[in-house]
Amino acid sequence: MYRYNRSDKVDRPALASTRLLDQVRERIRYLHYSLKTEKAYLYWARFFVLWSAKTGGMRHPRDMGGAEVEAFLTMLANERQVSPATHRQALNALLFLYREVLGLDLPWMNQIGRPPERKRIPVVFSTAEVQQVLSLIPSAEGTLARLLYGTGMRLSEGLSLRVKDVDFDRHVVVVRSGKGDKDRVVMLPRSLEPTLRAQLAQARALWATDRAHGHEGVYLPHALEAKYPRTGESWACASASIAKHATVHTLRHSFSTHLVAAGGAISPLDALQLVE
Repeated sequence: MYRYNRSDKVDRPALASTRLLDQVRERIRYLHYSLKTEKAYLYWARFFVLWSAKTGGMRHPRDMGGAEVEAFLTMLANERQVSPATHRQALNALLFLYREVLGLDLPWMNQIGRPPERKRIPVVFSTAEVQQVLSLIPSAEGTLARLLYGTGMRLSEGLSLRVKDVDFDRHVVVVRSGKGDKDRVVMLPRSLEPTLRAQLAQARALWATDRAHGHEGVYLPHALEAKYPRTGESWACASASIAKHATVHTLRHSFSTHLVAAGGAISPLDALQLVE
């Protein structure tokens, strides 16, 4: 998530939209923020306006200021009991709203405090636990899970993987627009090659069928969440009788841990990236 806490002022083109949420969306897309950031910032802008209706009548953010923002964040912390990360996200969204959309840069924006970040130790599977979990995830979801563990990719990166980014000759995978909108290359385990080739053949057949019926030839990123449900995030661990609070991202932590344990060469920067 992009952390908006900049004080530099850059000229932006005038907004064509007239409605507030449309203006937020227009500015976010102009700046090429991620879809995830767009959804989050729209949510908090809408929530802020609706919250104002309960505190003296619905108002436009332009008619509110530091006191209202502080009160809104206090409500989130005390009544909603949101996490520090959610608190910071809401603050980032409101600062973006005032600075980038409304064009305001007032002193109170630099005076609002942020909750401290909490450092958590990530959950890591043993190699035996990884094998248990992977054995319980079937078909295409199982292929995806093995790919995430074998390459250390994030879930969103695995779902966004394109055919052209898999290089079987060099045994690497090119990850496009990862965290921070950066590209990188990760290793592709040879053991995954037969499964991936079979999956690519199925995808090719599906693509040919779609094209024959006049559908789009490539996937739509905005529809990935509906097209690929997050199967296996929790039920596989329960079925394997593993008493750990784990998600798909646990495979990423386990990958980096097992790589280091096996004597793999990994730079400090790569190690830091692997646990984010």
